[in-house]
Amino acid sequence: MYTPEVSMEDNVDESTATTTTDKPPMDLNNWLPVTASRKAKWWYSAFHNVTAMVGAGVLGLPFAMSQLGWVPGILAILISWLVTFYSLWQMVELHEVVPGQRFDRYPELGQHAFGNKFGYWLVMPQQMMVQVASDIVYMVTGGKSLKKFFDLAWPWIGQMRQTYFIIFFAFCQLLLSQIPNFNDLKIVSLLAAVMSVCYSMIAFVTSIIRGTHNHQHLRYGVRSHSTAGIIFDIFNSLGTIAFAFAGHSVVLEIQATIPSSEEKPSKIPMWKGVIVAYLIVAFCYFS
Repeated sequence: MYTPEVSMEDNVDESTATTTTDKPPMDLNNWLPVTASRKAKWWYSAFHNVTAMVGAGVLGLPFAMSQLGWVPGILAILISWLVTFYSLWQMVELHEVVPGQRFDRYPELGQHAFGNKFGYWLVMPQQMMVQVASDIVYMVTGGKSLKKFFDLAWPWIGQMRQTYFIIFFAFCQLLLSQIPNFNDLKIVSLLAAVMSVCYSMIAFVTSIIRGTHNHQHLRYGVRSHSTAGIIFDIFNSLGTIAFAFAGHSVVLEIQATIPSSEEKPSKIPMWKGVIVAYLIVAFCYFS
């Protein structure tokens, strides 16, 4: 009987091939910033959601109220709060709607709902548009705020062009984007949540001061008198209120940082944080 000779090199090659084949593929979730660390606590989700929700848009709410009037303005804010609270609850539930699988990003949820190709290209451009637009708005707003600060504190620096302040703010954003994962941003997010409450109080206090100084000329109706002006003011104020509640674009990513198991799914601590966050949002927006 013929027995083929097997050299030592062949044995090495076969063992190497077997080892290479048996090696599990790399899980990108262990490397990508959103899911690299899943050790978040429920209070992380609280101030992450406050930071995502309470932004510069809160400063426009007094003006939106003046365009709509007291009763329609309060109703618009209340309805927006309820609608976004309900939609956020839906996102929390959908994060692990499939047992054993987590939808850590909106495109992944879109792929599950509408198919791999169509779902991805349906959701991803919309999320990207929201993120890029928000980034531009806050970059410009941050640059203007920096210039105003230096105008008051150090006028000789404030004489610089506003463009340079916007570029400096963008550079700060670029530095923060190098942080390896979402959980490492928790201190920054906490400070941002505190500042969110602070500048919502700025809008509250300045509105009171403005009202007390001009109480003889106060009107609680709409600002415009013509039909076209009233319609324009209504849509303008509704857009301002909608922008103030534009914080859902990173909900799944926030929940992705929370550990999950069969005994304690991630939606339990996430939902606890959401409730705390929305109580803070209600305090900021209705005050």
